[in-house]
Amino acid sequence: MRGIIGILFLLLTLMSCQENKNKTATVKQTDWENRKSEIEDFDHLVQGKSYLPVYSHIYHRYEDREYLLTVTVSLRNISPTDSVHILKADYYNTEGNKIRQYLEDPIYLKPMETLEIIIEEDDTEGGSGANFIFDWAVNNEKNPPLFEAVMISTHGTQGLSFTTRGVQILK
Repeated sequence: MRGIIGILFLLLTLMSCQENKNKTATVKQTDWENRKSEIEDFDHLVQGKSYLPVYSHIYHRYEDREYLLTVTVSLRNISPTDSVHILKADYYNTEGNKIRQYLEDPIYLKPMETLEIIIEEDDTEGGSGANFIFDWAVNNEKNPPLFEAVMISTHGTQGLSFTTRGVQILK
């Protein structure tokens, strides 16, 4: 009887350790549909564009050995008083091809709020030179939104993490 219980325990343990290989990029959101901006014309606001580099993998020891990373993209409103409107959030791969458009309609972030986009570890479509372009609009040009990314991975006893910060694209 103990042998059967031991085998069942071992099988359950092995089954719980299996990874789901069918993962795709997800957007961590409270409900972005309810975040649709009520503004239809953003011409009266200060508009900008920001570039954020991200890495879905980096190279390890050799060019053909990749270290896969989970990416957390933070869209941050640093204004304590005004909302920020995100007009576009587009994801590009290493070759510069747009591979995903995250927003159907402009959304808003309340003062001091942060929203996130998660690119899961098994999603390597972006590559080592992936990036985001964000179009945004604000009331006050002194407080543009802040875009950051945290890349992280752990395997066994080894862990790796680093961050990147967006830069405003000047016209």
